[in-house]
Amino acid sequence: MLGAFANAFRTPDLRRKLLFVLLIITIFRLGSQVPTPGVNVANVQACIDQLEEGGLYSLINLFSGGALLQLTIFALGIMPYITASIILQLLVVVIPRLEALKKEGQAGQTKITQYTRYLTLGLAVLQATGIVALARNGALLQGCTRDLLHDNGTATFLVMVVTMTAGTAVIMWLGELITDRGIGNGMSILIFTQVVATFPASLWSVQTSQGWLTFSIVMVVGLILVAGVIFIEQAQRRIPVQYARRMVGRKMFGGNSTYIPLKVNQAGIIPVIFASSLLYLPAMAVQFNPESQNPVLDFIGTYLVGGDHPLYMATYFALIIFFTYFYVSITFNPVEVADNMKKYGGFIPGIRAGKPTEDYLSYVLSRITFPGALYLGLISLVPLIAFAAIQANQNFPFGGTSILIMVGVALDTVKQIESQLQQRNYEGFLK
Repeated sequence: MLGAFANAFRTPDLRRKLLFVLLIITIFRLGSQVPTPGVNVANVQACIDQLEEGGLYSLINLFSGGALLQLTIFALGIMPYITASIILQLLVVVIPRLEALKKEGQAGQTKITQYTRYLTLGLAVLQATGIVALARNGALLQGCTRDLLHDNGTATFLVMVVTMTAGTAVIMWLGELITDRGIGNGMSILIFTQVVATFPASLWSVQTSQGWLTFSIVMVVGLILVAGVIFIEQAQRRIPVQYARRMVGRKMFGGNSTYIPLKVNQAGIIPVIFASSLLYLPAMAVQFNPESQNPVLDFIGTYLVGGDHPLYMATYFALIIFFTYFYVSITFNPVEVADNMKKYGGFIPGIRAGKPTEDYLSYVLSRITFPGALYLGLISLVPLIAFAAIQANQNFPFGGTSILIMVGVALDTVKQIESQLQQRNYEGFLK
């Protein structure tokens, strides 16, 4: 990995792209430190210092690099875009118009991207309104009685909502700039930046609260987890595909061999986000009704709010398993793959084209998804187990969403750098 970056900086074109990405990341992090107009920065910082990390907004705060609770102009981070992208992916399956756009190629994908931007802004308005309302009512930072805003008037409220929504639009623009002029997927790199921004503080908090021995154990376990995540993220089942020779006009086509790569972790981190978001709903119900004597809310408050309870962990694990199968089923369609193979004369050796191929792909996909779902569930339980065992905060650096994002984006970016290096260093047959 380090060798790839070193070689990239020796190539002028790649060096310009990498420096451009670093410039965008710098602007992005600066925006994450600038407070929204109307925020009482001193009181916010005092409340954060006495706040126990984790809880209801831990995932959103993770994706904002800690900017959410500080109420900066980039407080919403990349979360509205992630949510909008997931919603559009689900709607493509159920809305024929969107499915038709997806099949139109680049033009249709451009239209879907435009819909994603509109939906992102709509979700940003909703999230900004909710966050500012909680800050104005004193419910954003639980246990803190200080005034987070200088003024609780309507004008200040509207200015903060507009500023945070505009910040989300700027983040989208910065991500697209990286994709167009830099290296890698812009949105993924910005998510990676926000997660890494909280990593040193979360890691050092383990040392300050537990001592050097626990810190050393956490580092060793963390390195083992990183190696395991890299191994699983790279693992795939390659299904061989053979294409028959066919005559088109006077030319012969086909006759080559390829394969269909089915990754063990076909769903990425989407099931973890789905499960976390679903478990936030009962926690929000308890937060908005803290004095209620309802036995259902009492049960939720006891078992499904704190991440250290076994019932919470079991529910979280089961939801991740369910959403892994659900997401894989809507993103990989064996019927469509089998039809395309039959259309272009492809077949799996030993398997007849058509329905047998579809059944075989479904069988392999279901078998390979199970270890992937277990892997996601176990990795996601690491911060919860650490929270119960050593009282670390729920943004535990090694485990859960953070490690999946860091390793996944880093591997993808390095692959793109290496592919561009190969293009520029390819000598061909003649020298």
